[in-house]
Amino acid sequence: MHAVRTYLEMIDPAALDPAPPPQSGVSVTHEAEVLPSQWRYLYTEVGRAYHWIDRLSWTDEEIHAYLSDQALELWVIRVEGELAGYFELRRESDGAVEIAYFGLLPAFVGRGLGKFFLTRAVERAWARGAARVWVHTSSLDHESALPNYLARGFSIWKQETYEIPD
Repeated sequence: MHAVRTYLEMIDPAALDPAPPPQSGVSVTHEAEVLPSQWRYLYTEVGRAYHWIDRLSWTDEEIHAYLSDQALELWVIRVEGELAGYFELRRESDGAVEIAYFGLLPAFVGRGLGKFFLTRAVERAWARGAARVWVHTSSLDHESALPNYLARGFSIWKQETYEIPD
Protein backbone atom coordinates (compact mmCIF):
# COMPACT_ATOMS: atom_id res chain seq x y z
CA MET A 1 0.00 0.00 0.00
CA HIS A 2 1.21 3.52 -0.77
CA ALA A 3 0.49 6.92 0.74
CA VAL A 4 1.39 10.51 -0.07
CA ARG A 5 3.29 12.63 2.44
CA THR A 6 2.84 16.39 2.01
CA TYR A 7 5.27 18.89 3.52
CA LEU A 8 3.98 22.37 4.27
CA GLU A 9 5.63 25.51 5.55
CA MET A 10 4.82 29.00 6.74
CA ILE A 11 7.64 31.52 6.36
CA ASP A 12 5.91 34.64 7.65
CA PRO A 13 3.82 34.94 10.83
CA ALA A 14 1.46 37.27 8.95
CA ALA A 15 0.43 34.33 6.75
CA LEU A 16 -1.45 32.73 9.66
CA ASP A 17 -5.21 32.87 9.18
CA PRO A 18 -6.28 32.22 12.79
CA ALA A 19 -9.38 30.38 13.90
CA PRO A 20 -11.18 31.30 17.12
CA PRO A 21 -12.11 28.74 19.76
CA PRO A 22 -15.26 26.91 18.62
CA GLN A 23 -16.79 26.96 22.12
CA SER A 24 -16.12 28.17 25.63
CA GLY A 25 -14.28 25.94 28.06
CA VAL A 26 -11.42 25.18 25.67
CA SER A 27 -7.85 25.57 26.96
CA VAL A 28 -4.43 24.90 25.47
CA THR A 29 -1.58 24.39 27.92
CA HIS A 30 2.10 23.48 27.86
CA GLU A 31 2.84 20.19 29.61
CA ALA A 32 6.32 20.50 31.09
CA GLU A 33 6.27 17.12 32.84
CA VAL A 34 4.74 14.27 30.87
CA LEU A 35 4.91 10.68 32.04
CA PRO A 36 5.77 8.04 29.44
CA SER A 37 2.34 6.46 30.03
CA GLN A 38 0.60 9.77 29.28
CA TRP A 39 2.64 10.32 26.11
CA ARG A 40 2.05 6.73 24.97
CA TYR A 41 -1.71 7.17 25.48
CA LEU A 42 -1.78 10.38 23.41
CA TYR A 43 0.38 8.99 20.62
CA THR A 44 -1.55 5.72 20.44
CA GLU A 45 -5.09 7.05 20.68
CA VAL A 46 -4.66 10.15 18.51
CA GLY A 47 -2.80 8.20 15.86
CA ARG A 48 -4.68 4.88 15.94
CA ALA A 49 -6.90 5.61 12.93
CA TYR A 50 -4.06 7.20 10.94
CA HIS A 51 -1.40 4.48 10.98
CA TRP A 52 0.88 6.13 13.53
CA ILE A 53 3.05 3.11 14.29
CA ASP A 54 6.67 4.29 14.29
CA ARG A 55 6.87 4.85 18.05
CA LEU A 56 4.51 2.19 19.38
CA SER A 57 7.42 -0.02 20.40
CA TRP A 58 9.28 2.68 22.36
CA THR A 59 10.20 1.79 25.93
CA ASP A 60 9.54 4.11 28.85
CA GLU A 61 13.24 5.00 28.80
CA GLU A 62 13.12 5.96 25.12
CA ILE A 63 10.01 8.07 25.69
CA HIS A 64 11.58 9.77 28.70
CA ALA A 65 14.74 10.60 26.71
CA TYR A 66 12.61 11.96 23.86
CA LEU A 67 10.50 14.13 26.16
CA SER A 68 13.60 15.40 27.99
CA ASP A 69 14.99 16.98 24.81
CA GLN A 70 15.10 20.76 25.32
CA ALA A 71 14.18 21.26 21.66
CA LEU A 72 10.76 19.65 22.26
CA GLU A 73 7.56 21.13 23.70
CA LEU A 74 4.34 19.21 24.25
CA TRP A 75 1.02 21.05 24.47
CA VAL A 76 -2.46 19.69 25.14
CA ILE A 77 -5.97 20.87 24.46
CA ARG A 78 -8.75 20.31 26.97
CA VAL A 79 -12.48 20.82 26.61
CA GLU A 80 -14.24 21.47 29.91
CA GLY A 81 -11.15 19.98 31.58
CA GLU A 82 -11.19 16.78 29.54
CA LEU A 83 -8.07 15.92 27.54
CA ALA A 84 -8.87 16.32 23.83
CA GLY A 85 -5.55 16.18 21.94
CA TYR A 86 -1.94 17.28 21.72
CA PHE A 87 0.80 18.75 19.59
CA GLU A 88 4.56 18.61 19.77
CA LEU A 89 6.84 21.41 18.62
CA ARG A 90 10.47 20.64 17.78
CA ARG A 91 13.00 23.44 17.35
CA GLU A 92 15.64 22.65 14.74
CA SER A 93 19.23 23.86 14.54
CA ASP A 94 18.43 26.13 11.56
CA GLY A 95 15.80 28.03 13.57
CA ALA A 96 12.81 26.28 12.03
CA VAL A 97 10.11 24.86 14.31
CA GLU A 98 8.37 21.68 13.23
CA ILE A 99 4.89 20.78 14.35
CA ALA A 100 6.09 17.22 14.82
CA TYR A 101 2.81 15.68 15.97
CA PHE A 102 -0.65 17.19 15.97
CA GLY A 103 -4.05 15.63 16.54
CA LEU A 104 -7.21 15.17 18.50
CA LEU A 105 -8.57 12.19 20.39
CA PRO A 106 -11.38 10.51 18.41
CA ALA A 107 -14.21 11.83 20.62
CA PHE A 108 -13.20 15.40 19.76
CA VAL A 109 -12.76 15.10 15.99
CA GLY A 110 -15.34 16.93 13.88
CA ARG A 111 -16.15 19.57 16.49
CA GLY A 112 -14.15 22.44 14.96
CA LEU A 113 -11.34 22.14 17.50
CA GLY A 114 -8.61 21.32 14.98
CA LYS A 115 -8.69 24.77 13.36
CA PHE A 116 -8.31 26.55 16.68
CA PHE A 117 -5.74 24.06 18.01
CA LEU A 118 -3.60 24.42 14.87
CA THR A 119 -3.80 28.20 15.26
CA ARG A 120 -2.40 27.86 18.77
CA ALA A 121 0.37 25.51 17.58
CA VAL A 122 1.48 27.96 14.89
CA GLU A 123 1.29 30.93 17.27
CA ARG A 124 3.44 29.09 19.81
CA ALA A 125 5.97 28.10 17.12
CA TRP A 126 6.37 31.75 16.10
CA ALA A 127 6.57 32.78 19.78
CA ARG A 128 9.55 30.44 20.12
CA GLY A 129 11.33 32.62 17.56
CA ALA A 130 10.89 30.32 14.56
CA ALA A 131 12.59 31.24 11.31
CA ARG A 132 9.83 29.21 9.65
CA VAL A 133 7.15 26.78 10.80
CA TRP A 134 6.68 23.49 9.02
CA VAL A 135 4.63 20.34 9.25
CA HIS A 136 4.00 17.23 7.24
CA THR A 137 0.83 15.25 6.82
CA SER A 138 -0.07 12.02 5.11
CA SER A 139 -2.90 10.86 2.92
CA LEU A 140 -3.57 8.43 5.80
CA ASP A 141 -4.32 11.31 8.19
CA HIS A 142 -7.81 12.71 8.74
CA GLU A 143 -9.36 14.08 5.55
CA SER A 144 -9.50 17.56 7.09
CA ALA A 145 -5.78 17.69 7.96
CA LEU A 146 -4.42 19.03 4.67
CA PRO A 147 -7.31 21.47 4.11
CA ASN A 148 -6.83 22.78 7.67
CA TYR A 149 -3.11 23.40 7.14
CA LEU A 150 -3.80 25.20 3.89
CA ALA A 151 -6.64 27.26 5.39
CA ARG A 152 -4.40 28.41 8.25
CA GLY A 153 -1.85 29.78 5.73
CA PHE A 154 0.64 26.98 5.12
CA SER A 155 2.00 26.37 1.61
CA ILE A 156 2.99 23.01 0.15
CA TRP A 157 6.71 22.77 -0.60
CA LYS A 158 7.14 19.06 -1.29
CA GLN A 159 5.18 15.84 -1.77
CA GLU A 160 6.39 12.27 -1.91
CA THR A 161 4.85 8.84 -2.27
CA TYR A 162 5.96 6.22 0.21
CA GLU A 163 5.17 2.61 0.99
CA ILE A 164 3.22 1.69 4.10
CA PRO A 165 4.74 -1.21 6.07
CA ASP A 166 2.45 -4.15 6.73
